[in-house]
Amino acid sequence: MSYSKSLNLLLTTRALGDGGAERVWTTIARRFAERGDRVTLAVDRARPDDGLGADTNPRLIELGSSHFGSTLALARVLKRLRPDVALAAVSGSCVKLVAAAALARTEVPLVLSYHGFEEWRTGRLAAAAYYGMPIVNRRADRIVAVSDGLRHRLIEDWGAEEDKTVRIYNPVSLDLARSATTAEDLAARPPVVLAVGRLSIEKGMIDLVEAFARVRRPDARLIIGGDGPERERLEARIEALGLADRVSLPGRIDPNLYYATARVVAVPSRTEAFGLVLVEALAHGLPIVSTACHGPREILGEGRYGTLVPIGDAEAMARGIENALDDPGAPDERIARAATFSMEEGFAVWARLVDDLAAGRRAAVAPAA
Repeated sequence: MSYSKSLNLLLTTRALGDGGAERVWTTIARRFAERGDRVTLAVDRARPDDGLGADTNPRLIELGSSHFGSTLALARVLKRLRPDVALAAVSGSCVKLVAAAALARTEVPLVLSYHGFEEWRTGRLAAAAYYGMPIVNRRADRIVAVSDGLRHRLIEDWGAEEDKTVRIYNPVSLDLARSATTAEDLAARPPVVLAVGRLSIEKGMIDLVEAFARVRRPDARLIIGGDGPERERLEARIEALGLADRVSLPGRIDPNLYYATARVVAVPSRTEAFGLVLVEALAHGLPIVSTACHGPREILGEGRYGTLVPIGDAEAMARGIENALDDPGAPDERIARAATFSMEEGFAVWARLVDDLAAGRRAAVAPAA
């Protein structure tokens, strides 16, 4: 079943650009708008430079930073817009959408997208998305996991309904024209190791710093792009290890500018359900050294497309980085692997899901002949 007419869609998440999940959600919203749907993107907080507003499509609505207040605001949006389908990304926003739909007394189809194994540890609202799975099962029309590993965990450990729970890999906007063309191109680059992600405990950047201190190449440099609560701790550890002249923390960056000059990408996550950076790095043809989390294992084909090391093993990470710096390898297979996670591939799956739910909803409320 499909529904090709212009739809009225509501997408919600906590913010724009805070992390990989939010970046993907914004891109998906833009893609629905590009195909002719009327899209509202409701977020708890927005920044002046997000590029969206009240008169754009997607239209941006700021709900407010208070969980209670933003849930009430979301309920008002649901009542006013009466969307064909409403979708939420990241566990806390999933809970808010379920609660807002109840407050609005609407039967709009709900799609709830989960993006992490350990989100339930990050706060009471996030925990409710997992411990409240019986309620989620009753109200959600689809539960989306961003990897097979996460789908399995949601079903087996948290009780998500198997028939409702689907895996859709995060669709990634790729610019393959920027890819390194040969192994020689990569080997000629400066010995720069790049890591990109939120500076939070689960991303394991402190583990990467410990590993980099063991890299036996004094000419190697490490750039860690991103910001977050671990920044001061990272700065202190970099100073204590005598790495201040070899490790930089430039804050939020445009990763594409750095992929174009780095020789190696490191992903030290302690938990990772997908890993947007991995796909972007593959698209640039870069060798990757990653911890063996579920998401990286899937994306890297259990080690075929990159080096996997045990989580928290600084020595193994250091040796992997050294080997990749010494021999970056050919980019061809990595680039081809990235293409399987392209925006075109992933958005097509999202579009079919939304169209089918919209068509089912329209059929259910249509008056009998």
